[in-house]
Amino acid sequence: MTGRATYGFDTLQVHAGARPDPATGARQTPIYQTTAYVFRDADHAAALFNLQEVGYIYSRLTNPTVSVLQERVATLEGGVGAVACSSGHAAQIMALFPLMGPGLNVVVSTRLYGGSITQFSQTIKRFGWSATFVDFDDLDAIKAACDDNTRAIFCESIANPGGYITDLDAVAAIAETQGIPLIVDNTSATPYLCRPFEHGATLVVHSTTKYLTGNGTVTGGVVVDSGKFDWSQNDKFPSLSQPEPAYHGLKFHETFGNLAFTLHGIAIGLRDLGMTMNPQGAHYTLMGIETLSLRMDRHVANAKTIAKWLEADPRVEFVTYAGLKSSPYFERIERICPKGAGALFTVAIKGGYDACVKMVNGLEIFSHVANLGDARSLVIHAASTTHRQLTIEQQIAAGAAPNVIRFSIGIEDVNDLIADIDQALAQATSDI
Repeated sequence: MTGRATYGFDTLQVHAGARPDPATGARQTPIYQTTAYVFRDADHAAALFNLQEVGYIYSRLTNPTVSVLQERVATLEGGVGAVACSSGHAAQIMALFPLMGPGLNVVVSTRLYGGSITQFSQTIKRFGWSATFVDFDDLDAIKAACDDNTRAIFCESIANPGGYITDLDAVAAIAETQGIPLIVDNTSATPYLCRPFEHGATLVVHSTTKYLTGNGTVTGGVVVDSGKFDWSQNDKFPSLSQPEPAYHGLKFHETFGNLAFTLHGIAIGLRDLGMTMNPQGAHYTLMGIETLSLRMDRHVANAKTIAKWLEADPRVEFVTYAGLKSSPYFERIERICPKGAGALFTVAIKGGYDACVKMVNGLEIFSHVANLGDARSLVIHAASTTHRQLTIEQQIAAGAAPNVIRFSIGIEDVNDLIADIDQALAQATSDI
C-alpha cells in the first residue's frame, strides 16, 4: 500500500499487513502451515538467532500468516508492533511478563471478566506476583493502591460484563505520574470503537476470539505496543532496560528503541512461554477483521435499540448499557468510544437468580454460551458461570450480581431479538 500518507479504518482492516503472495500471487493471505523455515546459509541463521536480522526461524516464534495479523492489529490500534498468541488470557500474561517479577504487583480494575479476576487474584501468585483490585471510578483509590512495587495498571476499555466505560485519560495520567505503563484490554470495544493509545495507554491486549474474529471459530490473543513508553526512564523494568543474558548482554530498549517490548515478546515471551497462535487461527481472524467496522456498527445499533426497550420494561430492574442517557458512563462515550458504547451489557431481572435462570433457558435465538463478540446474539448468567468462582461481593463489584444476566448483542434482525427477549421475560417473570 503506497500513495496516500494515511488510509481510513475500513481500508486498513482489509489491507494492512497483507501483500499478494510473492510466490503464487495469491491475494488472500495464505495459511503458512509449517513449523520451520530454511535458512539461506549458516551466517543467515546466526544473524536471526542473535536478533541481528528479522526473519522466520520456527513457528513458535514467528509465522508469515501470524505476522500479517500482528501488523494489521497494530495498525488498527495505532501501535508500532504486536505479538499474537494463543488466547486473551495468554495475551494478559504476555503483557505482564517483561514487567513483573517476584514481589511486584499490578493495580487492577474490579470491573473485569471473571476469568481475568481469577487470573489476577489467584494464578499470578504462582509467579510471585500480586494484584490490588480497585474501583476505577475512584481515582484517588487508584493512586493510593500504587506503591514502589507496582509495575502496571490494568483495566478494560468497555468492561465485561456490565459494559462500563473506563475514563482512560484519567487513569493514564495516574500511570504516567507513577512511571508505569497502563495496559488496556480493548476486547469489548475493538479499535473501531476505542483507541486506547490516543488516551495515554501504553499497551493494549485483545482476546481476538471475540469481535476481531467475530464468528466464534478460533481462540487467540494479541498484545499491541504503543511504542511511546520509555522503558529506561527508571530501574523498574530491567528485562527491557538491562542486559539480557540469553542474548549476550543485549539491552532490548537500547538496541530496538520503540520496538523493544514487541521484540522481547517474541524473542523471550513466545520462546519461553510458548503461547503461540496457530497460522490457521490467524487466517480466520484476518478474514473476520475485514468486516469489523460493518459488524460493529450493526452490533452497536442493535444493542442501543434493545437496551432502550429493556429499560422501559417493568419486568426489568435496570440495564447497564453505557449508551443509555440514564447511564453514569454516558458522558464518556463521545470522548472514549465516539462510534458507540459497544454491544455488551447486563440486565437485572425482577425475580432474582431464579428468574435469570428461567430467562436464559427460555431464549431461542440467543445462544447460551461462555463467549461474547460473536455475530450471533449470546447470553449468559455470569453469577452461575463465568463469575461463579467469585464471592457475592466480588460478583457485585464486577457487575455480575446474582440477579443479572449478560447480553452480547449480535447482528441479527433487531425486531426478532426483541421478540425473543420478550417471550423469555414472560416465562421468567410469570409468577412474580
